[in-house]
Amino acid sequence: MTLKSVTVGLTTLVCSLALLASNSGCEVSSTSSRTEDSEAGSATGGGVELPIGSEEGQQRVLIDGSSTVYPISQAVAEEFQGSHPNVKVVVGTSGTGGGFKKFVAGETDINDASRPIKAKEATQCADNGIEYLEMKVAIDGISVVVNPENDWCKAITVAQLKQLWEPGSKVTRWSELDPSWPDHEIQLYGPDPDSGTFDYFTDVICGEEGASRTEYTPSSDDNILVRGVSGGKYALGYFGFAYYLENAKKLKAVPVSATGDVADAVAPTAETIEGGKYVPLSRPLFLYVNKARLARPELADFVTYYLAAGQDLVSEVGYVRLGKETHAETVEALKAAIGE
Repeated sequence: MTLKSVTVGLTTLVCSLALLASNSGCEVSSTSSRTEDSEAGSATGGGVELPIGSEEGQQRVLIDGSSTVYPISQAVAEEFQGSHPNVKVVVGTSGTGGGFKKFVAGETDINDASRPIKAKEATQCADNGIEYLEMKVAIDGISVVVNPENDWCKAITVAQLKQLWEPGSKVTRWSELDPSWPDHEIQLYGPDPDSGTFDYFTDVICGEEGASRTEYTPSSDDNILVRGVSGGKYALGYFGFAYYLENAKKLKAVPVSATGDVADAVAPTAETIEGGKYVPLSRPLFLYVNKARLARPELADFVTYYLAAGQDLVSEVGYVRLGKETHAETVEALKAAIGE
């Protein structure tokens, strides 16, 4: 399964929802701002009513959040629905922060997250009576990418990345990072501020979560970032490892040096990410699950399936599997939350 097939699956789902809306008088928008509560059937949990089925009695699992985690969740959803035809799993991509806004309000069952939950989001969950289960599901290496025609930037240091991306940065040309590089304007692409990838990158590169220059092209859709970098010889961007792998023929990943010596630079690969060598841009990926709703069999079955079969799909879509110990701990935590 590739990101392309995932995108096709999502497009089909959006079309199906739109057709249902046109027949019922409901309005359905894109997956980043869905209105599934117009469907028949609901279950309580986390302080609000949540739709769980269509008029035909189909049960539903609602997921939103990180575009980085999306390929995994959508791949798992497609496989799960093949053996559970009465369950519809809807996966949106509002970004980690945008997804948490829905999760803390009880609008979704699961939030995909490319960073840990923030203290203010945890407080909002507590205020709304939502107890959550944090589950690590994969490991990612945020990839710094350039156009394949770029034959000068063979490696980059964390200090150079900070110089380029920090708030108030005056760097606009490649030569300002290294005098041997072209005296040409850099076209910058990156995640928008609702993205967990944005939060993590700015934290480890710029020294403070959310601290970033604003003169760049932001998007919550990683495919837009891919198109931007692949379409400009002097472009540079960053996003999750899976999106780089899926587009490796039209992008080039730049090795990153944490020490300041380009001789120590490490490229993102499954081996360097899993082995902890790709620093500081390796990070875990998460699911946050509304624990009260695990009483619904379809949600408990889906999350259990996610951990059982999902690790193979993690590798298939381009991320790195959890270590055996971490995976076993996550499985045990889920069993305890379900009450097994």
